[in-house]
Amino acid sequence: MLLTPYACLLWLSTSGLWTSQAKDPDSDLSPRSQHRNLAPNNVDFAFALYKHLVASAPGKDVFISPVSISTVLAMLSLGARGYSREQLLQGLGFNLTEISEAEIHQDFRYLHSLLRGSNLTSEMTMGNALFLDHSLELLESFSADTKHYYGLEALAADFQDWAGTSRQINEYIKNKTQGKIVDLFSEQDSSAMLILVNYIFFKGTWTHSFHPESTGEENFHVNDTTTVKVPMMFQSRAIKYLNDSLLPCQLVQLDYTGNETVFFVLPVKGKVDTVIAELSRDTVQRWAKSLTHSQVDLYIPKVSISGGYDLGGVLGDMGIADLLNHPTHFTGITQNSLPKMSKLVHKAVLQLDEKGVEAAAPTGHGGGLNLAPKPVTIRFNRPFIVMVFDHFTWSSLFLGKIVNLT
Repeated sequence: MLLTPYACLLWLSTSGLWTSQAKDPDSDLSPRSQHRNLAPNNVDFAFALYKHLVASAPGKDVFISPVSISTVLAMLSLGARGYSREQLLQGLGFNLTEISEAEIHQDFRYLHSLLRGSNLTSEMTMGNALFLDHSLELLESFSADTKHYYGLEALAADFQDWAGTSRQINEYIKNKTQGKIVDLFSEQDSSAMLILVNYIFFKGTWTHSFHPESTGEENFHVNDTTTVKVPMMFQSRAIKYLNDSLLPCQLVQLDYTGNETVFFVLPVKGKVDTVIAELSRDTVQRWAKSLTHSQVDLYIPKVSISGGYDLGGVLGDMGIADLLNHPTHFTGITQNSLPKMSKLVHKAVLQLDEKGVEAAAPTGHGGGLNLAPKPVTIRFNRPFIVMVFDHFTWSSLFLGKIVNLT
């Protein structure tokens, strides 16, 4: 792992999760100023996008990788022109009077290298790929800059043969993710001539494993009338736990062996959207400071959580960038005029299983008088919230509202 001090945002024991940063003077990838970093902007954008998607899909699952989306949008700004370029970067939360565009792209390049090299015991694949019709040719400046800062790979395709192009894209993503993301495109037809795909897969190794022999099928209550069966993992140990006095929820924080940490949030029945509405940097910081080690009997579904979005329309609705309806704003991408029908597709997958380094010790039952407090039982058997952060950079890797585990 690149243990440079840049972006080492001190957490839990400090006054702020997203307020402490330093630079590495010996790295050509380090920021030029100590007060500049991506984490606060990225996390603010993450919650804004997450809440927008939740509001637009009531009663449905929402699952995204905000840091991946921020990265691909910053990259896309290299092809925007004029006010649209400023609008896109400002929509990501950047004040262009305080940080230059060059520094933004340099910082994203460095952030990406940190995330990709942060954990040798877990599986994480993330990247971007651009598929464009044979009739289109990328501008040399866009091709060079996106490859330098973001490692973008551009591939030609025959968009007149959508069946063949969709197979090409699906096969590419399948190979890049070692078979973890399949069938990205399933629709029978598309009039797109340019598709930018952003993808991420993560499967971590817990610092404390769940008990594999205790995993069993249990009910998950989607709503008052719908129940589905899911495999439910179990562990019992001292866990960071909070019964929130300000919001109607309980939560636990679990750590992976690398830099990833996970907040599982269980709202009171029917209060998921109430809790989501209050999510912010301040909320997460308050939780991090308030969590205490408690003896917990913890039940979490063993599932693969995924989400996929065509972000073009979503970003237009948010007033950030309308790639779908205003391609003239992105004339810095291709030699020819950018076709009206373009797609910006995001796919995120998080796999949860029992695998960990240390076995979670069962609750002790020593002889004589047992003075140990009774464990708190928390079952994630109804709609819940999951948030995965990289606590070295405090990037938001995943945000999810999990409603239906079928």
